[in-house]
Amino acid sequence: MPAQSIVEAAQNYDVVEIINRGIAYTIIVAGLLSVIFVFIGGISFILSGGDEGKIKQAVSTIRYSIFGLIITVLAVVAVATVGRALGLDIIRYINFGDIIDTVRSIGESGGSSGVDTLD
Repeated sequence: MPAQSIVEAAQNYDVVEIINRGIAYTIIVAGLLSVIFVFIGGISFILSGGDEGKIKQAVSTIRYSIFGLIITVLAVVAVATVGRALGLDIIRYINFGDIIDTVRSIGESGGSSGVDTLD
């Protein structure tokens, strides 16, 4: 069965495909958010100006972001292991390009809802 987007899977009511894609997208988003917060914490640290309170807050942001990234990596391992035991191949869905394609397809299908608007 060829891989399909989450929108196509939802239209075809393919529950396994929706679950696979949903888990993969959640893992990608969690990883991206962790990396973004590491950068935000780093920028906060640089811009702290020596203020102890701001430095502590920036270090906490970096620390918890790294914890989140480690948990995300462990989640990938756990989901892959459990998925293999249940016959689901979730790791092949972890692809950032698929998320971009899905967002584009949702945008295109959302824009052509069939409802005419007055210009």
